[in-house]
Amino acid sequence: MRNDSSTMPDPLETLGLDPAQTALYTAVLRLHRATLSELAAAMDGPIDTVGRQLDDLVRLGVVDEQSGHYLARHPAAALGRLIAERLDLLAEESRRIDSALGSIRHLIRDYDAGRDYQSGPFTVEQVSGADILYESVVGIAVQSPTPMDLLTAIPDERTMIDFARKFADPWVDAQRRGLLALRAIIPVATLPLPGVRDQLSRLIETGGQVRTLDRVPSWFMTAGAGVAGLPATWGGNLPDHAYNFYVVRAPIVVGVLHSLFEELWARAMPLPWGRKADGVVQVLRLAAQGMCDDSIARHLGVSVRTVRARFADAMAELGAQSRFHAGVEAARRGWLT
Repeated sequence: MRNDSSTMPDPLETLGLDPAQTALYTAVLRLHRATLSELAAAMDGPIDTVGRQLDDLVRLGVVDEQSGHYLARHPAAALGRLIAERLDLLAEESRRIDSALGSIRHLIRDYDAGRDYQSGPFTVEQVSGADILYESVVGIAVQSPTPMDLLTAIPDERTMIDFARKFADPWVDAQRRGLLALRAIIPVATLPLPGVRDQLSRLIETGGQVRTLDRVPSWFMTAGAGVAGLPATWGGNLPDHAYNFYVVRAPIVVGVLHSLFEELWARAMPLPWGRKADGVVQVLRLAAQGMCDDSIARHLGVSVRTVRARFADAMAELGAQSRFHAGVEAARRGWLT
């Protein structure tokens, strides 16, 4: 059997140590504490060369120099730091690769848009009626070969009430069956409306995601990579326009609306619900009633440390610099209603 050990790279070489540095590092480990002269003798090499190599080891953080003596750091700490640095470099490289893959997806959309522009297909269908609007989403999801990503923005209270009362159930069922995965952006002012919390909670329980904005510019949606929904009149109250909208089957329109949605999503805030969020909202509500940390802890049956941790979570979530600021921001977003 052929021995390939001579061709195997030195493991420490991948951490930035060349063979000469590795040999010197091993000598320092064995002597533990030695002068430059002692190490040059141990390495049987010129003092100047060994000195430069020791300077490199000190710079790499694997050897310390104290009053003319060189001491080896513990290998687990010294090499662990080098490994961590390499892992950081690998993570950064991975992020760059992910960014490149994202660029490829955008380029593919541009390619599809150019192809459609040259070949002429630009299917636009005008549709009217809320039933058709919400049922068409399920129909598109059923025809999709894979679970369909559904992105939607709901801009006004009347549309949100209609959705919660009449049309959320089919979307919840479609999510439960694995036909679609929903992300929705809604106005924060709609959270206290009757039935909204229950329906949004069901959407989240079945895999959906919902965030809020102070103001959502208009209703629109994208269904998968090939279908977009646009209102007949951008902005305003969708029910006022009798739910007139256009179904557009063109990658360029889907891409534009997808980019708009992602921009709004990055600015939007998560719902103040869920196990952790509920605890955060509880302490904010009780603090708004004038209760101190000790009283809040007794009221909730938790420790004072837990109460303070929840305040810290609230400040981080709301981008607040103080508890008072967190309370003001929570009230503005409807968390305390």
